[in-house]
Amino acid sequence: MLDTSIIDLLEEQLTFPLPGKASQYKLATKTRLPFIKKKTPLNVRLACVLCLIYPKNGKLYLPLIERVVAKKDKHSGQMSFPGGKLELTDKTKQDGALREAKEEIGINREDVKIIGALTPLYIPASNFQVFPFVGYLDYEPTFIPQETEVAEVVEVSLDQLIAPQTLKYKSMKYTESLTVKDVPYFDVNEKTVWGATGMMLSEFVEVINQIKSSTIKNT
Repeated sequence: MLDTSIIDLLEEQLTFPLPGKASQYKLATKTRLPFIKKKTPLNVRLACVLCLIYPKNGKLYLPLIERVVAKKDKHSGQMSFPGGKLELTDKTKQDGALREAKEEIGINREDVKIIGALTPLYIPASNFQVFPFVGYLDYEPTFIPQETEVAEVVEVSLDQLIAPQTLKYKSMKYTESLTVKDVPYFDVNEKTVWGATGMMLSEFVEVINQIKSSTIKNT
């Protein structure tokens, strides 16, 4: 039987001060570093994403999405959390995250328990301030990808995500004239998770590791 006690521990841990930017920037590219101390622009757009945890095959998983390749999307083809722009019809940022997750991967939003939030992250490339929420679904969902936006739903176990060997580095070609060396990323199911999503995942992994470290000390 799956031990879900970590969900209660995670909910508690997310009420404490978060690892924050220091943790996020462990997965930042060199091109991102100049933005560490800069203030978020006043004309920033708001977006919300959902880190959804659920049981599967005796383990806990979370879904990431591989975005459809589209010319107008600056994050085209990249891996990300389900999420998107906050709409005027959304009563709260949390509602925005749940709505987007329902639209993009077809989950029943009414069944999701929001257990906390991670540190908001500004994305210079698209001028979005992203608010990441952590939710729990107590059953394995059947995903229904939104075909116009989602190429694939990639399920990642928490065990795989926090394994040290999942974090890797490689050179990445940004443009025809710009290649950046030693870009940090999570290698999950042979998919490269980097950039803003990698930064948010970095903080999430650190929170999970804090829980595991605390649990070991108390045993």
